[in-house]
Formats: sequence, structure tokens, C-alpha cells
Amino acid sequence: MTKTDTAVPPNFISHIIEEDIKSNKHGGKVATRFPPEPNGYLHIGHAKSICLNFGLAIEYNGTCNLRFDDTNPAKEEVEYVESIKEDVRWLGFDWDDRLFYASDYFDQLCDYAVQLIKDHKAYVCSLSADEIREYRGTLTEAGRDSPYRTRSVEENLDLFQRMQAGEFADGSHVLRAKIDMAAPNMVMRDPTLFRIRKVPHHRTGDKWCIYPMYDFTHGLSDSIEDITHSLCTLEFENNRELYDWVLNTLNVDCHPQQIEFARLNLSYTVLSKRRLIQLVDEGHVSGWDDPRMPTLSGLRRRGYTPEAIRGFCERIGVARRNSVVDMALLEYIIREDLNKRVARVMAVLHPLRVVIVNYPEEQTEELEAINNPEDPAMGTRSLPFSRVLYIEQEDFREDPPKKFFRLAPGREVRLRYAYFIKCVDVIKNEQTGEIVELHCTYDPETQGGSAPDGRKVKATLHWVSADHAISAQIRLYDNLFTVPNPTEAKDGLDFKDYVNTNSLETLRDCRLEPTLAGAAPGSRYQFERVGYFCVDTVDSTAESLVFNRTVTLRDTWAKILKAQQQQKKRPKQR
Repeated sequence: MTKTDTAVPPNFISHIIEEDIKSNKHGGKVATRFPPEPNGYLHIGHAKSICLNFGLAIEYNGTCNLRFDDTNPAKEEVEYVESIKEDVRWLGFDWDDRLFYASDYFDQLCDYAVQLIKDHKAYVCSLSADEIREYRGTLTEAGRDSPYRTRSVEENLDLFQRMQAGEFADGSHVLRAKIDMAAPNMVMRDPTLFRIRKVPHHRTGDKWCIYPMYDFTHGLSDSIEDITHSLCTLEFENNRELYDWVLNTLNVDCHPQQIEFARLNLSYTVLSKRRLIQLVDEGHVSGWDDPRMPTLSGLRRRGYTPEAIRGFCERIGVARRNSVVDMALLEYIIREDLNKRVARVMAVLHPLRVVIVNYPEEQTEELEAINNPEDPAMGTRSLPFSRVLYIEQEDFREDPPKKFFRLAPGREVRLRYAYFIKCVDVIKNEQTGEIVELHCTYDPETQGGSAPDGRKVKATLHWVSADHAISAQIRLYDNLFTVPNPTEAKDGLDFKDYVNTNSLETLRDCRLEPTLAGAAPGSRYQFERVGYFCVDTVDSTAESLVFNRTVTLRDTWAKILKAQQQQKKRPKQR
């Protein structure tokens, strides 16, 4: 199994495992599994489960299987299977030779169903889905026995065999466990084990026309694979009773321990596959890998690193109670990661032309720039400097407000790695009054950014040489939703009513320093004073560069932490 650089911090699950190892439960073995359903792409919530299951296996010298719980062929596709494998590998984990599918066990699961029928623990029910729902009762009212609950073993075996043979239409019969229609836990009120579904399966084709339910399949698949600790999120807590009933009733050799933990909830997004599918199918995003999506493929395309996501999962830890994690924490961690590893470059997103009137017209000089001050080993690069430059439009104000220290008429600023310049004239469009060009002078004695006479300036601007700059398209992303928790829609609204229509802004006339020519898809950079960006892996080409903004330089989480620390220092009021 691949060893990553992120360990699983101590948590209540690791404490359980350590106690099991001490008592020699399971023979001291640790075997976990990551069991996705191949009915969509993985999102960052799945990353938490991946890191936990694979991480614990690494921590305790155990194994972790990758198993696809492929029991619903109507919603499953090979595309999803391949994307899940790609995402797990991208995060830094490997299942070695332990790739399994629930469909591998369909024959065995049918044998288990026959055993339950023979033991008077299962029966074929011919109620409709609506009738089954009606007979189940409510939280305060016991359910009623199905009129088919007393069928003989022989009749049930015959009907089940005919279900397998394809004699009946979808929905005409199901196989149900015979437990207790008055059970306080409604999950235990004769749950469905098999249903008829005449849909081709992505692996088994038309071999099967009945498929096992997830709750029946999951525990038995764990048992077949000799899993020791079956980790799942809190929504399966009520299902644990059924998980144990199936394994105990069938008296299987391996009975894994189901342990629930809190799922990841992230602000300003949704982490429900059903809702994510709606966003894709209804065109709110361009696809599963849209950089605004919380899918791992979307985050990867946006420029997130696997190290940052593993670090995020480590930072949030493993808890027993659900909570919402602030998106600002995820952004803080990706900034921390990229700050150490990516090169700094200069890019002007909203270009304003600057002519240095006292600089020789045909002259070009090469200036040395540092690639990453956090990592001297990354060295330096050369930047061309010439008479005509581009700076950001927002770095100039003709009538500057108070505390605006950047360029203004008669004011001097520093150009990064270059010279001091002073604005001496403002050129405007005669018809619109729009500023189209600035005329500036430069001080040749300030090369490198300092003045021999010791005078200081209050601002340093980034820039690119107009004659050498390359053009690129830049995509600026914001939160996909306008509210922290879009699933808590009120006043008859749906979660999609909170989709942020301004979550994507595309800039088509950006100018970048020439070192970025031919930048490879997926490569990451910090645009100085702007943010972190990644070359798009789908739409970018050597001739037509497209960059996605990964995250801004604004560090909201650092401000939150600082405010929290200041709050702790304040004396408590009595």
C-alpha cells in the first residue's frame, strides 16, 4: 500500500482499533475498505473517508480494499468506476491487488437469501412499493404484517427462483427479511433484501434481473472480504442493527464491527451526489469536473493538490457529531501548500498601458526575478523590461482616495524587480473619457527597487512588458452558492435557487510574462499580488492558454483565527 506523508491523527476510531489489537480481537489484524457506489464522481467528503480508511490501514500495518458497491445498475456507469479509481490514486493511495465489486458476490448473496428463506427468516412479498410503505407504519405506530408473510418455505423458494429466472415484472415481488413489523427501529420492519430490476449491469450484463439491496449486500461483502472495522458515516447508524442482524442470522465466520463517524459538511456547497447530479444534468455547471464543483476531479482541475486535501482531512479530524466546516479553512490550507511549492510569476488581468517616456524606444533589458522566496532552491528567472508596459487598471487612480498608495498623477511607485516610476500624464479616450494610457518617467538609478538617495515609496506594482507579454484567458471562480448552507432552503425555495450566478468570471485579454509561454496543463503558479492559478487541463493549449484561479491571496481563515485568539485574550465579563 502506498505510504503518504499524512498520518491519521488520533481519534476515537483509532482508540477502538488499538484496544482491539491489545485484546487480539480479529487476531490483531486490521482490515478496512473504501466502498463507493459507482453512481457519480467522488467529492471532498469522500476524500475524508478515503484518507481515514487507507490511513488507518497504513498506520496499523493492515490492508484497505477498494470495493464498488454496484447493486443499482440503473444509476451506475463504467465512467464513474474509472473516475473513482483515478481519484483514489491521485490522493496518494493504492489498493494493490484488492479491487473488488459487490457484483463479484451476487451468486453467494443469492445463496445467503435461500438460506434465510429455508430458516424462515425471509419471504417473497407481493405488495406494491406504496403498499409496503403503508404497511410499515410510522415512528409512533407499529407496522402491519404483509399478507404474504406466512407463505411456506417451498412457495418462497419457488417464487424467488422464478424472480431470478425473469418471469416477473419489475416491482411485482421483492424478497423481504422476516424480522419484526413492530420494531422501534423502522429499518428492522421486514426490510427488502432483493428486488426485480430488469436493467443491464455494467459488469454482468443481462445475467441478473434481480439485485440485492445495499443494506443486505454491504455487511455480507465486508464479511466475505474479512474486513475487521467497517467505517461509515452517521446516517448509517440506524442501519447498524440490520447489519448485525444479517450477519448474526446467517452465522457467518467473519463479523466486522460497524463504526460510524461524522460526515464532512462544507459551507457554500453541497456534498450530496443526488444534488450534484442535478447541478450537472440541469446545466448549472459544465460537468462533474467543473472547477466550482466540490468533486475531486473539479478540485484537481482547479489546481488543488492531493497534499492539501489530505492535510485538510487531517486538520478537521474524525468526530462523532456532524458539523459544518468553513470553506475558508480549506482555502487556507491550499494557500499554505501552494505558497511553499509554486513559482511566482507576474500576470496583469485588467491591462492598463504604461509608456515610460524617458526610456529608450528600442531598448530591452533583462531583470532578475526570484521564483519563490519560500524556496531558494527554485532559483531565479529573467524578465524583459522595455519602454511600454502593462499594469493593473486598479493600481491607478486619477483622483486617489485616502490611503490609496498606488500610482496616481505626480506620484512615484516601485515596479517589482525593476525601477521607480512616476506618472506625468494621463491619456484618455476623447469620446468616452476612459483612461487608455499613462505616461510615466523612470529613475534609472533605482534598478532593483531601491533609491540611492534613500527615498521611499509606499507601493510596489506588478507589471509585464507589452512587447514580450503573452495573452491568456483567465477564469475567476467564486463560491457556487450564495449562502453558507444551501440545503437549508426556506420559504419554499430549493437549494438550486441559491446558485451563485456570478460564480464564474472569464477574462479574455489578460497579459502574462513570457516565461509562461507553453505552460503545461495542470501546472500551478502564484500570480503576484493576485492569487494562485492553474493551467486548465481541458481547454488550455500551447497556442491558447487558459488559467483557472485556484484561490485568492485573501486569507479569510487567518483573520478568523486571529479574531478567535484575540477573543480568548479578552477578560471574561462577570
